[in-house]
Amino acid sequence: MSDKEMQVHQKQEVRQAGEPTKPERYFVPAVDIYETDEAVHLLAEMPGVDKDGVEINLENDTLTIKGHKGGNGGSEERVLLREFETGHYQRRFTIAETIDQARIVASMADGLLNLVLPKVEPAKPRRIEVQCG
Repeated sequence: MSDKEMQVHQKQEVRQAGEPTKPERYFVPAVDIYETDEAVHLLAEMPGVDKDGVEINLENDTLTIKGHKGGNGGSEERVLLREFETGHYQRRFTIAETIDQARIVASMADGLLNLVLPKVEPAKPRRIEVQCG
């Protein structure tokens, strides 16, 4: 197995401008984006985040994805090793004018957010009748 086949990627923390007013950490979720003739598909990895912990906003052609994962384990457990970092996820994307913003849909399963961004249908040629008067 070569080095290119197996690589460890550390969580990246979101770099925010200014000083934070909350002591919360935000991480950048890993994403895969692919395109078909009908839509752009975005898959964001947010382990431990359920459907209720996801917030998606679209404002001024900017799509913002946020996710919140609560703490691990119960109060009776003693932590021996913790490699999973808890916190929030956040990522922003600029949406192209070729995307039909009103038809964007999202689903969440097993820590994987799936966004479907349908493309705008091209205008069909038509004949325009000239009216009298």
